[in-house]
Amino acid sequence: MKQANTYLNFDGNCREAMTFYGKCLQAEPNFTSFSEGPPEIAALTKTAPDRILHAELASGSVVLMASDTVPGMPFQQGNNFSISISCESQPEMERLFASLSERGKATMPLHDAFWGGRFGMLTDQFGISWMLSFRPSSQQAE
Repeated sequence: MKQANTYLNFDGNCREAMTFYGKCLQAEPNFTSFSEGPPEIAALTKTAPDRILHAELASGSVVLMASDTVPGMPFQQGNNFSISISCESQPEMERLFASLSERGKATMPLHDAFWGGRFGMLTDQFGISWMLSFRPSSQQAE
């Protein structure tokens, strides 16, 4: 497997969320609205043409993809996954934790983990769960 991407669904606030994540991850998201999609999709979403059909942002090896639901489609804020990021440095980990937890909630503060690295968990302001870890290169698995 080359990489794993996380795909997020939102109920009308995809642009806001991906813009926020782009700020946190220091990346610029790309957006395609429903109105820019295929005619059959645009026809389904006449009442909300600015909802996002597809968004993507990349920062190093981290790739997030997302979309809004079609108006009227059942939506449940996600609680069945987390986005896990292995950080390259402790300062990077601390910066990401601070920025992602803005208006969110730390569910497990950054701490020295039993496996020799640092670890923390949070739920951001959009209800998305994140896990951040850092293991110094001297402790990397061979």
